Amino acid sequence: MVQFNNVPVVGRNGYIEADTAFHNDISPVKVDLVFGTFRSEDTSQYLLPVVKRAENMVVNDTSSHDYLSPTGIEGFTKSASSLLLGDIDQLWKEGMVFGVQCIGGAGALKIGAEFLSRYMNCTTVYYPDPSYEIHGTIFEFSGFQNTFEYRYLNRETKAIDFDGLCEDISNASVDSVVILHACGHNPTGLDLTKDQWIIIAEIMKERKLIPFFDIAYQGMASGDTEEDAWAIRYFHSEGIQFLCAQSFSKMFTMYNERVGNLMVVLKSGFNSDSLKIHFERIVRSLYSNPPNHGARTVYQILSNPELYKEWSSSFKSMVVRIIEIRRAFRKALEEEGAPGKWNHITDQKGMFILLLLTDSQVEYLRYFHHIYMVKSGRINVTGLNFTNISYVAKAINDTLRKNI
Repeated sequence: MVQFNNVPVVGRNGYIEADTAFHNDISPVKVDLVFGTFRSEDTSQYLLPVVKRAENMVVNDTSSHDYLSPTGIEGFTKSASSLLLGDIDQLWKEGMVFGVQCIGGAGALKIGAEFLSRYMNCTTVYYPDPSYEIHGTIFEFSGFQNTFEYRYLNRETKAIDFDGLCEDISNASVDSVVILHACGHNPTGLDLTKDQWIIIAEIMKERKLIPFFDIAYQGMASGDTEEDAWAIRYFHSEGIQFLCAQSFSKMFTMYNERVGNLMVVLKSGFNSDSLKIHFERIVRSLYSNPPNHGARTVYQILSNPELYKEWSSSFKSMVVRIIEIRRAFRKALEEEGAPGKWNHITDQKGMFILLLLTDSQVEYLRYFHHIYMVKSGRINVTGLNFTNISYVAKAINDTLRKNI
């Protein structure tokens, strides 16, 4: 007889383990560099006023309580897809572009992985080394038999290993799925140039690979939502079919509402109605239908010119704040005389800084300085502010000089 106590014993790891440890720490000086914080001085507060106004509109709109289909609110998925591709009215009518509302970006990855595995018989996926920690897990749990990492970061130069990246995906088997971070690469903060994206697109076409974009930080790398969607728009202009997992958690400070979109881009829309039914079945089998409130809030902002203008302005102010924090953090480390070079802090973009610390150094920072980050040494910029930057810089300097 199968018993529950025969299930293998495991422990938490990665982001969840570090976040749990942070919340269990009672030190008054503790610093959360895992997910960041949401105090009034933090970057996320720039967006809260416009989001709150949109939320109130949703609450007062009686039609927002109507039946929600498995694939979600079409107005939301179309607006979300338009944010990526621009004017898609004709493409939408013809079924060449459509969206599936999902439970955050991770939910969009899961729904896409299930579809690729079940209905396109895909068995192999490639994702960057390093990458979002659950990329491999999502695809393994969705039936992919082969999960491979392609080279992305050169840990010695702290730059992109583009030659290694190209070599690895050039050797991928036909019909392999390739996960691509469109901008604000997590965790490295290093993005491909436009010329490099053009080369990647050519390799994808030659090898008949399936691109699966992951974009959780549109606008947070450059400050411009259109600029950060350049790779996605280029692939579309080249006639490449692809999936794109889109998250609004950071862009709209709505982590807990789980607002996501899976955009599907096709060469022809002749079978799009059938494809949508397949997606509906996947959603029904997992959670029946997506949540309502967060997606309608985002839709309000994207579809209302006044709210969109305010959101866009506030969003750019938030990105400027992140850039200022990066500069201040680099300066603090250099003034402390912390060993090594720190130019990569300002070379990287988006929400994350990859410090490339050792596991023991990360542990030392946790237990002796109450500073929490994941073992890769990736920190969330929003966890830094002008009050704690000096403290964090001193702690890192102390840690590096211990030769742990």
